[in-house]
Amino acid sequence: MLLVHCGGCRWRPCCFCSLAGRSRSATIVTAYLMKRYQMGFSEAYQRLKSIKPDVEVNRGFEEQLCLYETMKCEVDTSSPLYKQYRLSKLAEKYPELQQVPRELFAVDPAHCSSPEVSYRCRKCRRALFRGSSILSHPVGEGSSSFAHKKSSNLTGEVQCTSYFIEPVQWMEPALLGVMDGQLLCPKCTSKLGSFSWCGDQCSCGRWVTPAFQLHRNRVDEIRQLNLQK
Repeated sequence: MLLVHCGGCRWRPCCFCSLAGRSRSATIVTAYLMKRYQMGFSEAYQRLKSIKPDVEVNRGFEEQLCLYETMKCEVDTSSPLYKQYRLSKLAEKYPELQQVPRELFAVDPAHCSSPEVSYRCRKCRRALFRGSSILSHPVGEGSSSFAHKKSSNLTGEVQCTSYFIEPVQWMEPALLGVMDGQLLCPKCTSKLGSFSWCGDQCSCGRWVTPAFQLHRNRVDEIRQLNLQK
């Protein structure tokens, strides 16, 4: 049990209960301090430890609190950061999982209309994913990240040649029961990219885990024009 009072405020004891009062309840209090007083994770956690030195947030909760800080103390399930974190947690359970939770898959854009930017197969024009499904990542260090491959055709140019996205409904049959494989167009079966639950390296050098990538030269970006005057 934790009774918390933050300096500068009137006494407002709040009771948070967990079995030992060291991790789960401490996580909730830290998140509250971050949100209420606009603190970063480290500052809020240290403030709590100064009041109750024996608290010890476990590593999993700490990761979530750091994500909470990065998301500006908002829980937005549509955020690419949240989606990537959720996928990484799921990847830790593979291959024991018998199936991927249905809610993890983005809606197939071929089966519904939306004004959002979409991406289509360059060969057959089948809609594959929406712009909101792209999971951006920090740009890597370029050719220095591939030194272990000893390739002679690497240049110093840093660029991403693939879109890393969340799983889309049409991918489901290809993902079940395997750790990695190819991603083929569900209409014309041309090769679009690949996936790996263990992660893969982007052409910019950054590792993405898990990785669902479609090559940019295999898809076209489609934007709807507003013809209304």
